[in-house]
Amino acid sequence: MAVKREKVHFASVDELLGAPALTGEGTEEIKLEDIHSFKNHPFKVVGDEKMADLASSITVNGILTPVLLRPDGKGKYETISGHRRIHAACMAGLKVVPAVVREMDDDEAVIAMVDSNVQREEILPSERAGSLKMKMQSLFVRTLTSILC
Repeated sequence: MAVKREKVHFASVDELLGAPALTGEGTEEIKLEDIHSFKNHPFKVVGDEKMADLASSITVNGILTPVLLRPDGKGKYETISGHRRIHAACMAGLKVVPAVVREMDDDEAVIAMVDSNVQREEILPSERAGSLKMKMQSLFVRTLTSILC
């Protein structure tokens, strides 16, 4: 005898793909021409064979995980997480990418950028060290600010 199960309904594609719930923030399509790199981004984006593979995958499947951006105050967006996906999207000929746009101060942006990249296997020790230094400086400033205020 078959067991009757309830149907699962997803409210959005974000929920279906397991995108993080971000207090009302959803995925939106952002033009690539309106996106620039994070200032002092410590991780190199290399146009190697792995990048070509990513671009091919994006051509076939699209971008499966949205990039994380923040408004730059000038009508454009700064990349926090997803520099490689954005580069591959350009190689694949895309004009827009799915993105989560979130307001962040500089320290929050550095912490999010480092945390989203530091687990990658292919980063150089110098990139890992430089990014962790950036994160520690941001955490120190945040801690000092909370103590003094």
